[in-house]
Amino acid sequence: MTAAADYIFTNAELHTLGDPDEVAEAVAVRDGEIVRVADAYEVEFLEGTETEVVDLGGRVLLPGFIDAHTHLQHLGRSLVYADLAEADSPADCVAALRESGDDRDGPSDEWILGFGYDESTWAESRYLTREDLDQVSEERPVAAFREDMHIAAVNSVALDRHAAEMPDDDVRTEGGDPTGVVVEEAVDVIYETIEPDAEEMRELLDAAQREAHRKGVTGVHDMVRQSRAPAVYRRMELDGDLALRVRLNYWSDHLDALVETGLRTNHGSEFVRTGGVKTFTDGSLGGRTAKLSEPYADAEVADEDGAGDPEEATGQWVVSPEELRDLVAEADGEGFQLTAHAIGDEAVDEVLSAYEATGDPASARHRVEHAELTDDEGVERFAETGVVASVQPNFLKWAREGGLYDDRLGTERRKRSNRYADLLEGGANLAFGSDCMPLDPLFGVHQTVNAPEEGQRLSVTEALRAYTRGAAYAGFDEDRLGTIAVGKKADFTVLERSPWDHSDDIENIDVALTVVDGDVVYDGRN
Repeated sequence: MTAAADYIFTNAELHTLGDPDEVAEAVAVRDGEIVRVADAYEVEFLEGTETEVVDLGGRVLLPGFIDAHTHLQHLGRSLVYADLAEADSPADCVAALRESGDDRDGPSDEWILGFGYDESTWAESRYLTREDLDQVSEERPVAAFREDMHIAAVNSVALDRHAAEMPDDDVRTEGGDPTGVVVEEAVDVIYETIEPDAEEMRELLDAAQREAHRKGVTGVHDMVRQSRAPAVYRRMELDGDLALRVRLNYWSDHLDALVETGLRTNHGSEFVRTGGVKTFTDGSLGGRTAKLSEPYADAEVADEDGAGDPEEATGQWVVSPEELRDLVAEADGEGFQLTAHAIGDEAVDEVLSAYEATGDPASARHRVEHAELTDDEGVERFAETGVVASVQPNFLKWAREGGLYDDRLGTERRKRSNRYADLLEGGANLAFGSDCMPLDPLFGVHQTVNAPEEGQRLSVTEALRAYTRGAAYAGFDEDRLGTIAVGKKADFTVLERSPWDHSDDIENIDVALTVVDGDVVYDGRN
């Protein structure tokens, strides 16, 4: 006699997102695993007296979204502190920071923090400065982080306290005086200073988990650095409070500790696993620190003192190519997957070269994170090496005429940015994530389905696969996650409307249900 299901999700437009993408009406779940996928009448026989039947009313059921590159701690901060993502001017940011500072009780010198501003959308397109943030407070330290997390603005109090710890080259000046704009390693000084304790980290990750579920996310590859997040995730799992599958990609600073403690890629539990070793190469296009083979289109303003250094005009190395090659060789030799941040075309080329020097980059599933600017040869090398292109489709919001890429790269390179269709057609392994800009898979899917250039544009099915089975593959999880099939984990995202039928409005489709391990963790049905 066949055992009854714990749950049956029925009356759905169910897409397996396999190859081919098969459509069914119902799925049965037992002990957190899928036991049947078929038409409704073929699943009904698994209904028992204790089976919970969820009628989806014709809604679209998909494999759960997996965000292959995110920072849940930063997402939590934007939910707990000032969220600057919707600000449309420096004045808006100042007002939001003031309100946040007034709302949070704490010591008189506690930091006032804001996250996620994007000046490229403002009429007054400039970074926040210390003059702006001095309007928030002249007694408390204030910091506002650009959404790429490579740039921050700090007020005079914060500069006075921490400027001596910051590399001079990463503190922007005007007429010899600090503007309050800091980049790269100088930003790290602020991050280390505001690192939350275990109690606050739990608050941040709880808030981030709720938001991830609201967006249909069932799993994340979290990039963690000098952080209490790994221990808090494990505590949440032990307490029964973790309902996200978390893959921890540790910064390269942790490599020696990972080796000494015996951790390796894919070690872990059902919900918390060790991923890869994360490193930088370059910075960001927003900060003009991504490493390009040719100068920035607006290179004349890259150097605020007007020195016009040709090397600065093409960005900067955060980790030099020599350091990168040494790190890749060491981590690969210890059996770790590598996840290397590379945005500019020169940085992407250096990462691919470092991976090619290892024995088998395809089996190790080494990854390039972002790859916003990749030349034709780079596209071919992704396919030839089997290296995963771990990319962020929401970055295409900057790829339209008059956007950030036009300013930084010029028209020709803007049209060759984020080449998802070219990568996929060439045979590359494509995984989608958000980098929390914003954490919203449907926003990212919308951007690439409606991308301005053919080489960027994917079909609805291709884009959804990159956010499900592509991301699962990037995390060695294709046997348990990423498609809807018997034997796989019951992680689902249910949508109010079909993205195939509303391909021009995917970003406004609501998530109706999020299911993790067979349990409904979010119910937003209208």
